[in-house]
This record gives sequence, C-alpha cells and structure tokens, in this order.
Amino acid sequence: MTRRGWVLFLAMGVIWGVPYAMIRIAVRDFDPVVVAFGRTAIGSLLLLPVALFTRALLPVLRRWWWLLAYTLVEISGPWLLLGHAETRLNSSTTGLLLAAVPLVALVLVTALGHDRFDARRVLGLVVGLIGVGTLVGLDIDVSDLGALGAVGLTVIGYATGPIIINRKLADLPSMGVVTGSLVFATIIYAPFAAWRWPERFTAPASWSVLGLAVICTATAFLVFFALIGEVGPARATVITYINPVVALLIGVSLLGEPLTAGMAIGFPLVIAGSIVGTVRARAAREPEPAGSAG
Repeated sequence: MTRRGWVLFLAMGVIWGVPYAMIRIAVRDFDPVVVAFGRTAIGSLLLLPVALFTRALLPVLRRWWWLLAYTLVEISGPWLLLGHAETRLNSSTTGLLLAAVPLVALVLVTALGHDRFDARRVLGLVVGLIGVGTLVGLDIDVSDLGALGAVGLTVIGYATGPIIINRKLADLPSMGVVTGSLVFATIIYAPFAAWRWPERFTAPASWSVLGLAVICTATAFLVFFALIGEVGPARATVITYINPVVALLIGVSLLGEPLTAGMAIGFPLVIAGSIVGTVRARAAREPEPAGSAG
C-alpha cells in the first residue's frame, strides 16, 4: 500500500470508529430514524453547494439507479439499522460485530468472480466466524436477536456498497456520488423522521447528530471514496480492523461500557480471520539466476 493509502486507511479507521458512540448517545433521546435523517440532511446541506458549483452532480444523476442502490445498501438501510441496534446493544459490541465486514466482502467479491478462495482465505473465514460466534454467544442476550439481525444486515450492506462504487460508479466524480447519495437518503428518511420528530432537543443528542453529519458523514465519505480509488473495494473495507478498536476504547473509557469476555476472546479472532482472509498473496517469487543454487 502506498503512503497515501496508509494515511487514508488510518484516517478512515479513526473517523468511522467514532460514530458508534455518537449514535449510542443520540438514540437515547431521538428516534433512530431522526438521527439518520439529521445526519444525512446536514451532510447534504454541507456538500450540495460544492457539488453544484463543481458540476459534479449531474453526471451522477444520469446513473441514478446505481446511485440509489448504493444509497440503500450503504446509507439508508445501515444507518437506520445501526440506530435501532444501539437502542439494545453497547456501542462497543456493535462496532466489534462490524469487524466482519471484510469477510463478507471477500465472499461477495469471490462470488462475483473477481477473486478466488484458497486454503488461506477459507482459514480466515473460519477463524473470523468463530470470533463472531464468540462475541454473539457470550455478549448478546437472546432477547437482542432483533438487534443482532440489524447489525448483520448492516454488515452485508457495508460489504456491498464499495463493490457497487468500484464496478458501477468509479468513473464518476466522488463529490457528486457522495452528495447525491446523501440527498437520496434524506428524501427517503424525511417522511418517517417527520412522523417520529422529537418534542424537545437535548444538547448531547443534538451535538452527536451534528458530529455524525460533519465528521462521520460529509468528511468521512470523501476520504472513503479516495481510499476505494487507492486500494480497491475489498481492501477498503479492511478499515474495520481499526474501527472496532476505536469504538471499544471510546465505549469503555467514555461511555462506561463493560469490557466483556466475549470482546476479549472474539474480537482478536475476528481481526485475525479478516487479516488472513483478505490480505493479498505475495507475488510469485522471481526465478533464481542460473547457477545460484548452492
């Protein structure tokens, strides 16, 4: 990976490790759909003038079908589902479960014929799934299966989104794709947010929504698209190696969430499985010069 790739990778790992704590704070006072709407609406307002000025939006709207598909799997569905999940699960637990995104991305990319399974990748998948199973088995109560299902669907969405970008939208201006997707998501959320609009706005929840919009949405997506262009969709999802660490540190140190046995055992297994399953094989060794054998 290039130096630029590493900078983008580390930046995204930190930026997208923060939202879980912010969502957890926001959904204490706001309905999850209101949180998601506020995040996309503010993000749209920030980016729309720039997208219009640079004429980056019109080319993207000509391919509106794929933009809508990306919006549904990467933004509209996942952000609402995460908000619902975090009304039942700790932010650190949610972040750790999302570490499975690279494993799902690997399966999808392989199924599409853009990669292939070998013994190393199968081993990575098995180890990672054992880690997820440990997290679920030790940390999540049976009554929270709905929240677990919401996180599972989010994992699939987050794994699918970069593939759509890479295969169908990569040639379009990233500013236009980000802005267009946020506008679409805002329109989708709007009627539901109006129905669930809060009677009062508390400072912690309001600041959390603002932080989600400015840092974790408008800024984050521009960095993420640059990362996809630098390293590809499957490797871009490997930011989830860092996201859960940041989510865990924030959840335990700032929100007072417990550090459980499931986290201590399952998380290293998920990360190890993701690394083993998604790392690129080394290039074939160059043939040795004649007479070099001893």
